[in-house]
Amino acid sequence: MNGRAEQEPDPRFLQAAGLLPSRLRRAAEALPYGEQRRVEELRLRAGQPVTAVWPEGERPLPGCGENVRGSELHQIIEIATQASAHTVLDRVRNGFVTVRGGHRIGICGSAVMKDGAVSNLRQLSSLSIRVARAVPGAAGQVLDELLEDGRLKSTLILSPPGWGKTTLLRDLIRTVSDGAGPPPMRVGVADERGELAALYDGVPQLDVGRHTDVMDGCPKEAGLLMLLRGMNPQVLAADEITAPGDCAALEMAANCGVTLLTTAHGESLGDLESRPLYRRLLEQNIFRRVVTIRRENGARSYCVTRLEGRRC
Repeated sequence: MNGRAEQEPDPRFLQAAGLLPSRLRRAAEALPYGEQRRVEELRLRAGQPVTAVWPEGERPLPGCGENVRGSELHQIIEIATQASAHTVLDRVRNGFVTVRGGHRIGICGSAVMKDGAVSNLRQLSSLSIRVARAVPGAAGQVLDELLEDGRLKSTLILSPPGWGKTTLLRDLIRTVSDGAGPPPMRVGVADERGELAALYDGVPQLDVGRHTDVMDGCPKEAGLLMLLRGMNPQVLAADEITAPGDCAALEMAANCGVTLLTTAHGESLGDLESRPLYRRLLEQNIFRRVVTIRRENGARSYCVTRLEGRRC
């Protein structure tokens, strides 16, 4: 982090902190600027101190005073939705809501059930405000190794949770869409949880490139197939492949000649090969590159494996 950045407040952090009630917001805004830029999440639990998540772990946010009150959790939702919580009910059912700026609020509480499904949440118990940040340039560290004869190869990004898979995927989408490397390509993004583009009023709050089409808020399988059938993508992207239906949609897209960019939880390629869901994708030669993210002392590094002839 350069010295100039440490002398200026972080606008993304301040935008997320602006969702807090005034006494908590003041404490967050008082963080040293360098610390603001490192905060990944703000966590609020009724009856407990406010905490923040840094790369090295979660600890109390200084200066917040008394514990979080249940009424403050409801106040945050009112602030986030501009006093129109009912307009985002569909997202609340899923346990989160994406707000202006692309920040995501995870929600826990007492579920209201209707016809066997969650219809609402009441008596909120905890919130997690994830600070939305793009990291332009992350893709530049791996892009050349993902190309062959100038063409992008289907790539799977692999790491444990919280190590930067989504950040790298988002910047790859932006880079490919804008043509910062190979010529610009049409990219379709199945953004089930709103973490890649973070649509707000139909506009991506995070930069995913000029030639990118986003299907937001629907299951990845459905989103991938809708993009494939309706938007004629050259590249399809989705975060965190976890279900057989996701894999089936990827296989269909690959058989149509579409390049794929996806992520999965795992520590190594061997870890993936031991799990039937991913082993089939590897056996079908769906991916030609695997990027493994490593993290040591808060710093990330990337290892690219060519599946035609492995290295690393």
